[in-house]
Amino acid sequence: MYERKIPVDLDCPLRLTISLIGPKWKSCILDELRHGPMRPSQLHKALPEATPRVLDMQLKEMVEDGLVEKTIYPELPPRSEYSITPLGSTLMPIIDAMMAWGERNKELFERKYGKADDERK
Repeated sequence: MYERKIPVDLDCPLRLTISLIGPKWKSCILDELRHGPMRPSQLHKALPEATPRVLDMQLKEMVEDGLVEKTIYPELPPRSEYSITPLGSTLMPIIDAMMAWGERNKELFERKYGKADDERK
């Protein structure tokens, strides 16, 4: 597992939460898993901007943190699925609030980055 160079400040609830969902794709992974279990290939297709290596590393960390559960089915070829745990589900209001904030402030991002490709046509 990844070992932090700077330890997490256990006295700061904000830093603790950010340490769990701060890395770029973790919130997106939780958002995808809210709808039900997904196989690794489904997650890779749902988040094509993320490299497979990064997604796999972040999924592994989320399993270790107890936010996501990995189920491996004993069949040939082996099949696995990821699902959100009850602890991971408790983060959904935070993710929903982040999504709502992004939607309310969409114009800020459009000014900064331009409109989405499908809106330019």
